[in-house]
Amino acid sequence: ILSADTDSSLLAVVDWIDVGRVSPTEELELTFALKQQNIHMLEETLRLVSDPDSSRYGKHLSLDEVASLVRPSQLTQKVVHHWLQSHGITNCQTVHTQDFLQCTMTAKVAETLLPGSRFHRYIRDGQSVLRSSGPYSVHDDVHQHLDFVGGLHRLPPKGKDLSKASSERLKTGVHLGVTPTILRSRYNLSTTDVGTAQNNSQAVAQFLEQYYHPADLAEFMSLYGGGFKHRSAVDRVVGKQGGGKAGIEASLDIEYIMSTGANVSTWFFTNPGRHESQEPFLQWMVLLSNMSDLPWVHTISYGDDEDSLSVAYMMRINTEFMKAGVRGISLLFASGDSGAGCKHTGSKQNTFRPSFPASSPYVTTVGGTSFKNPFKVTYEVTDYISGGGFSNVFTMPDYQVTTVAASLPPQSYYNASGRAYPDMAALSDNYWVVINRVPTPWVSGTSASTPVVGGMLSLINDQRLLKGLSPLGFLNPRLYKLKGQALFDVTEGCHLACLDEQVQGKGFCAAPSWDPVTGWGTPDYPALLSALLDN
Repeated sequence: ILSADTDSSLLAVVDWIDVGRVSPTEELELTFALKQQNIHMLEETLRLVSDPDSSRYGKHLSLDEVASLVRPSQLTQKVVHHWLQSHGITNCQTVHTQDFLQCTMTAKVAETLLPGSRFHRYIRDGQSVLRSSGPYSVHDDVHQHLDFVGGLHRLPPKGKDLSKASSERLKTGVHLGVTPTILRSRYNLSTTDVGTAQNNSQAVAQFLEQYYHPADLAEFMSLYGGGFKHRSAVDRVVGKQGGGKAGIEASLDIEYIMSTGANVSTWFFTNPGRHESQEPFLQWMVLLSNMSDLPWVHTISYGDDEDSLSVAYMMRINTEFMKAGVRGISLLFASGDSGAGCKHTGSKQNTFRPSFPASSPYVTTVGGTSFKNPFKVTYEVTDYISGGGFSNVFTMPDYQVTTVAASLPPQSYYNASGRAYPDMAALSDNYWVVINRVPTPWVSGTSASTPVVGGMLSLINDQRLLKGLSPLGFLNPRLYKLKGQALFDVTEGCHLACLDEQVQGKGFCAAPSWDPVTGWGTPDYPALLSALLDN
């Protein structure tokens, strides 16, 4: 018997209340991640289509071609289907790539299928989820055909309050705040830098019951979008928009990707989960495996501590990122708002705490900056909350090996040979957002910088598509070959970390060239467009 646990810490019950075992007849949905084929070939394909020096650069695959490459073997499919059917589980949906199965069953059947699992109901702030309070196992014969089973152990974290990090700054009253006009001024976007290509689109993905209100978006564009051609409505919502109040996170993301990537068709993915037991981030990944027509740029402000996730889960999610990359899709993730993070080990030696998916080698991770002079559009320095560091799980990818060097803290705090992040950055401090029809200042976080960078990449894609070129796809191999060209280097400021005697709350610091706080720096749009438009 082997466990296929998705979460190395099982249930991190923070703010959730266990109200007891569920009824044996209660229905729940589990996601079965079937072992894929040709993962090394997928990774090599991603390298070739993303490397501008490769003859295959930009020759992305279709969803059908990806499916042919990674589709689980007939034996894997047969074993897993037979295992499920032998327990009377027949209500299952698969995806185009046939590497996920989503199945509905009763709690009693699930506990028989997965020995050790015990489903309880957990509630918090009016939300209710079903999760297993114990580790599950599957028989060896089946285990070798599965990466993990999703929907058992992941309790959604509390949605972060993006204004919390800047609430103290509000009292000083010295910053007028970041708006689309300020961003266009700093990053040299002209009034004519807007989308015009018919075959271009961009998207944001939201989790944890985050929604936007169309009226807020229209009001935001009315207030702040007067200087450039723009759209005031989302073209497509994928998923179910909830009622109630709009979320700061969702409002921030959609308002700034649509004002920076102005006039580009925009989608909004919302993933509370089709069933209350469904992990929302995983649900989004399943959607990507099942849609042949997707936007070229996706920005996501979502993350977990690496050490709260199992390696099996993260490795499989990395494969899903590779599947998107070989299709020409650019995935941008926020680097997080906890600086280097800190894990208190119980001994004298603390360690920094990297975040995933920010630490994935197959996404572009965006950090945050502030203006040096809060009154003016000046050069940028580190935003002290900007997430960054080195993965404890993933080795440093080839595209980084010769470029990652900076003034670093003691090596006992981090894994110097790990995937380093972020890759680039943008302003993340004191944004104006319209939420529930009210213009709201002082919103901060890398959740702001990520859609801003995403919008600029959408504009570059727009120009590439008009020239008959491929979209950018996975950006990092090309970005690192630029070695900072076309970006404003950020060289001042440090981010926060462990409050202990050795580092005294200071993590990594900005430095010339790449650094683990702001990556290569922030975009100089005309220069970046020129650098990324040549082939």
